[in-house]
Amino acid sequence: MDSKTLKQILEAVSSGRMSVEEATKKLQNLPYEDLGYCKIDHHRAIRTGFPEVVFCEGKRPEQVAEVFKRLAVDNPVVLATRADKDTYDAVKREVPGADYNETARMIVFSKKTPKKRPIAKYILVVSAGTADIPVAEEAAVTAESMGSRVERIYDIGVAGIHRLLDNKELLDNANVIIVVAGMEGALASVVGGLVRAPVIAVPTSIGYGASFQGLAALLSMLNTCAEGVTVVNIDNGFGAGYFAHIINR
Repeated sequence: MDSKTLKQILEAVSSGRMSVEEATKKLQNLPYEDLGYCKIDHHRAIRTGFPEVVFCEGKRPEQVAEVFKRLAVDNPVVLATRADKDTYDAVKREVPGADYNETARMIVFSKKTPKKRPIAKYILVVSAGTADIPVAEEAAVTAESMGSRVERIYDIGVAGIHRLLDNKELLDNANVIIVVAGMEGALASVVGGLVRAPVIAVPTSIGYGASFQGLAALLSMLNTCAEGVTVVNIDNGFGAGYFAHIINR
């Protein structure tokens, strides 16, 4: 439940359009609902501005589906991350309006009617390589679902730096930039040295043995000498997209 829905319920009670009993029924699961295997935080959107997001790894498909269904009752947007096709199929049976982004591994449900967005400030998501795109898309879909405009430039790593420089206008006009890179993670420093916008660096677990499943990229990004660069955890596209939206809004 978000602040808008809560306000509508209170206004309906105040005007007599809704009884106290009806309002109590709608609010009975606040602030959280205990399902035994989890406690759904129905107050999350009221506190932070966005509903609780379901992390699917380690949960059975039917558990994700039940949590997703209950979140979809009173929230305009519901997200589930790191979802596979079996989990999506389970969610789809409970919430027919849910969509699946296979690349981002995300399930998205939105009650909002899509509107043509005017030209406005945007988040730019950049990936070093094609193998980094799943994490980049997780970031992009997260930010878009929260309401930000997102632009994308993929496969422009430092091995072919001219590909990055060909997109200088998009880089210069971005309000926030998310840079997703594995291997040595150098792209974040390069972008950070070119732009005035804040840069959120996302190391990925892509790379050969000495990349240590993303640890080399993480340490490289943490040791950047470019100003205005912050770093999230390995493969954490969701965290980057969420934080970028907070800055962008």
